This record gives sequence, C-alpha cells and structure tokens, in this order.
Amino acid sequence: MDAAGMRGDVTMAGQLESLRELAPGLSIWRVRHGHWHKGDDWEAVVTTTMVQARGEVALLDPIAPTEQEGADAVWRRLDRSPPTMVVILKADHVRDADLFARRYGARVFGPGLYWRDDLPTVPVQQIYPGMELPGGMMALSDGRWGQETPLWLPDHRTLVFADALTERRERLRVWSTPWDEEGPLRTLRSLLRLPFDRVIISHGEPVHDRGAYIQALDAPPWTTPALREWARQVQPYRELLGLGPWWVDEDD
Repeated sequence: MDAAGMRGDVTMAGQLESLRELAPGLSIWRVRHGHWHKGDDWEAVVTTTMVQARGEVALLDPIAPTEQEGADAVWRRLDRSPPTMVVILKADHVRDADLFARRYGARVFGPGLYWRDDLPTVPVQQIYPGMELPGGMMALSDGRWGQETPLWLPDHRTLVFADALTERRERLRVWSTPWDEEGPLRTLRSLLRLPFDRVIISHGEPVHDRGAYIQALDAPPWTTPALREWARQVQPYRELLGLGPWWVDEDD
C-alpha cells in the first residue's frame, strides 16, 4: 500500500512543519499535533525522532504528516530506510505508533500501562529504566514515578525526552512536578554522567546542547496554571513529608 493509502489510518497526523537532518543516522520531523487546541499548556508543534543505529531504524514518539507539499520527503525517507522499531516514551505519546508498526512491520516498545482512551492496537514490548533496546539504545528514568522513559542514543551522543523538559521563551526548562520537584531534578542531574552532546525534546524548539540542559537543571521548573492548581491540592502531602514550599517561577 502506498503512503497516501496508509494516511487514511492516521489518528494524530497534522501539517508537516519541518524535516531536519541532525547528524548521519539522526533526523527529526516536526508536525502540528492533530489534537492540539487553543489554550492547551503545551506547544502545538511536536517532534518525531528517527535514529539509525547498529542495523536498526527506530522512530521515537512518531506522528505521521498529513498529505501536503513537502510531506512526501518524510515518506520517501521512511520507505528508503524502513523502520524496524517504534518506541513510545510516555503513555500519552502513543500517537501514530500503530500506523508505522502496521505499514513497516516494526516492533513496538513502550510503557506497560496506558490511558484507556489512547491504547495501542498492536503488541507492545514493555520497556523500563535500565533496559537496553535493539540498536544499543538505553531506556532511562526521568524521576517521575515511571511516567516517562527517556532514551540514551550512545552512537549519536544524544538524549531524547518526551515531556520531562520543554522549551519556553528560548530556554530549555524542566517541567515542574508539584508533589516532588527534587526527585526528578536529582534524576535528571544524574544523567550528566552520560557523555551526551545533544538533547531532543518533543515540545518547543527540539534540539539543545549540553550547556542548555545544565542551565535547565539550575533554573526553576516550568509551571502552568494547571500545575499551580495541582500544587495547591497536594500541599497537605508536601507539609506532611516536610518538603517545604513548592517552586515558584518568578518570570513565569
């Protein structure tokens, strides 16, 4: 079946914004998320990462582009180097994993639990922090009780995140965690032991260097009105455990 025929099954597809080659065997494309609505506290344009390593071709949190001028470049690239695996980094990032798995016969790796209104329809092999995936990629922890498994791409000296970090106002930021900000920051800081040069994120400007990552760890976590409300709800829990006041971002 050709690309146009497969696009009829797309669930999250949106307009292709860009396709970028970052290094040999490492590229990204950016698509306007089909389920984004005005007022959402995340950026409308999201990133898919494609990595080739050790005989594997992996798509990380992929969203398919809709049929339009320029989108064929993505499909031609995929058809030249068919994906052998799809990796879902976070339970609400199923996106178009099913479509790519069916089209290319790719294996799917991802979390063990999902939202019931966003379930994969293909078999998924569970991943967990510390698991080495085909292609030499390593699943990591973001410190938020298993919400996300970022990936370490050793052959490309790159970390890839789902939602642990975001970009706002031209700065890489860590998403705040109202019930425990120190745990995620401590875990993310431990990743500095890895010799990475590049960080790829899903929302906002996608590509950052190691220096930007260090600055993000030293800055107050990024907050939103919804997270502030959540913080108010969990304040008794924080007081019970003696966690102290929650982060307040003065320039937010």
